[in-house]
Parts: sequence; C-alpha cells; structure tokens
Amino acid sequence: MISLGFHDPDLPPYRCVVLGRRRILDLPLIAWLTVVWVLLWGNLSWANVLNGVLVAVVLCLVFPLPVVDLRLRLHPLGITRLAVCLLADMYSSGVKVARQMFDSRPYRAAVLAVPLRCRSDLMLTATAVAVSNVPDGSVVEVRRSNATLFVHILEADDPEAADRARRSVWRMEELIVRAFGDHEEIDRVRAAPRPGGGGR
Repeated sequence: MISLGFHDPDLPPYRCVVLGRRRILDLPLIAWLTVVWVLLWGNLSWANVLNGVLVAVVLCLVFPLPVVDLRLRLHPLGITRLAVCLLADMYSSGVKVARQMFDSRPYRAAVLAVPLRCRSDLMLTATAVAVSNVPDGSVVEVRRSNATLFVHILEADDPEAADRARRSVWRMEELIVRAFGDHEEIDRVRAAPRPGGGGR
C-alpha cells in the first residue's frame, strides 16, 4: 500500500508511505541521493540514474530517517539547467586540465576562500559536491559556521584567476539553489555575493 503526502494530511508533501506505514519514502531525498550518485560516478546516463534511484530507495527503506523537512524542493527547469551546465563545465575544465598537463611552465597554486549566500547545510554540501565534481575545481574545506568554501586553484599567478574561480563557485551555488532550494534561498542567491575572502 502506497500513500502519497499530497493526499494524506498526516504526511508532509513529497513523501509516500510504503509497507503499511512502517516506512516513509522522502521523494526529495531520493531525488537528491540520485543526483549525488550520478555526480559521484561522473557520467549522466539512464543506467546511472536508474541505479541511483534504486540505491536511494533501498537506503531509505533499510535505514529509515525520522520525518524532517529538508527544505528540498524540485524545480524541473532548474534541474535541467544544472545538468546541462555541469556537463559543459566538466567538458571545458577537462580540456583545460589536459592543456595544463602538457604545459611546461610551472603553476602557482593557492587556496581561495569563497563565501556563499545560502545558509542551509543541504545547499552548502550540494554546492561543494558540484564544485568538486568539475576537474579543475577542488574543495579542500567547508566551513559551516560562515558558509565558506575553500577552493584549490592552480593559476594563482594570474590576477584574474581568483575572480574567475569565485564567479564559478557563485554561479554553481545559484544553479544548485534554483534547482533544489526553497523560495527563501532563491531570494538569497538573487542578491550580489558577499565581498571578502582571500587566498591562504
């Protein structure tokens, strides 16, 4: 017996009950776990998506979580835009990394602090995963207290490299929030990013 949260007033939205109310499947959580599965494999294919859904459902059934509102919302247009941009970034940054491998000049590395606009743990984690999934982006630390990502960059000797890296992280943050965030978080990413941050 499956009961959807849309039709059951005792359930939060986007949830469904299976196994005689002994298990609750959180549909946004399943969608998010599927996205993480695809990002970890680094290959967007129907097989990976279906496997991700299957793994997410099994995890939710075997390790049930208490009913909480993760503030995860699904925006189909935003999800499509995020997927397209991730694929484009993976291709372009892969070409960039390949070019750097065959370049004989030395690169000066640095770690850049990038303050984010979103505050929820879910959006912060999602942004960190998405940034790390791109070959030339590497998150070395996530500071939850002030919502800051520390990103490793190679071309620190280029004065514009730091600005490009910050804009890239802020762009990915906005794509993530517009795909999975609630109205409050979407309003946050509409504002200009906070100034500040630096290398270390």
